Amino acid sequence: MTEPMLFRRSEDNGVLTFTLTRDAKLNAVSPAMIDGLRGAVDDLGDRDDLKVLVIAAEGRYFTAGIDLNDSGAGGRRGYAPDGSFSPRRLRRGYRSFHLLMDELEAIEKPSVLAVHARCLGVGLEIGASCDFRLASDRASFALPELPNLGVIPGSGGISRVTRLVGPHWGKWLAFGEEVSAELALTMGLVHAVYPAESFRERVTAFAGKLAALPTEAAGVAKTAVDIAASVDRGTARDFDRYANTVLLTSAEHQAMLEAFKNRGRTGGGTPRDRTE
Repeated sequence: MTEPMLFRRSEDNGVLTFTLTRDAKLNAVSPAMIDGLRGAVDDLGDRDDLKVLVIAAEGRYFTAGIDLNDSGAGGRRGYAPDGSFSPRRLRRGYRSFHLLMDELEAIEKPSVLAVHARCLGVGLEIGASCDFRLASDRASFALPELPNLGVIPGSGGISRVTRLVGPHWGKWLAFGEEVSAELALTMGLVHAVYPAESFRERVTAFAGKLAALPTEAAGVAKTAVDIAASVDRGTARDFDRYANTVLLTSAEHQAMLEAFKNRGRTGGGTPRDRTE
């Protein structure tokens, strides 16, 4: 019997939405779903008409984590078809997924994780690679690998999540504690929490706002923030200066500057907008 569709892709005004639709398995992530996400990430990077990627889900869970019962996942967990285990095979499988998350993080376009319900394991690891994380007030987050399987969440669940929330909350999550959307907001794990009744609309509005931003400047802003988080302050300011030198000479900036000046001449916008 063929399993129903695992995920759905849609495109609207520059926003590519990748939605997990495997509710019968609580959106447990299979290799095919990871490959589908890889295709979406590749398209985001390659296609100029796509400005934003939203990763969402439907059903009772955002995801219950990796599907450990999927036979195709064996190779990615270090097991050969005959059942033999190889540490090298395991690390290679991990690296393949790490490279996908690295690419999502590095693409000079924004990505958004939109979590409507429980988000466990790999869902949070994917989210940690996104630029923005939005949650419904019915969402919750956990990394259950340590208490359930005796391993750590090795696909970003330690390194990226700790970078987001610091070691104080990083240990709380790494040791398996589940947190509500409200606590996730306090921790800095998510950017905003919206009522479940209006969550989809709020996500759509936010993604549309991102898609309307000047493309080159948005990409540079993303890169500048990531650089500032990993280098000394002097180097970060050097990058700011050189990056803005390029942006200030771009056709995109010149067109927007002229439009801004014209609004001021015709009395449009707020008084603050008309300041030159």
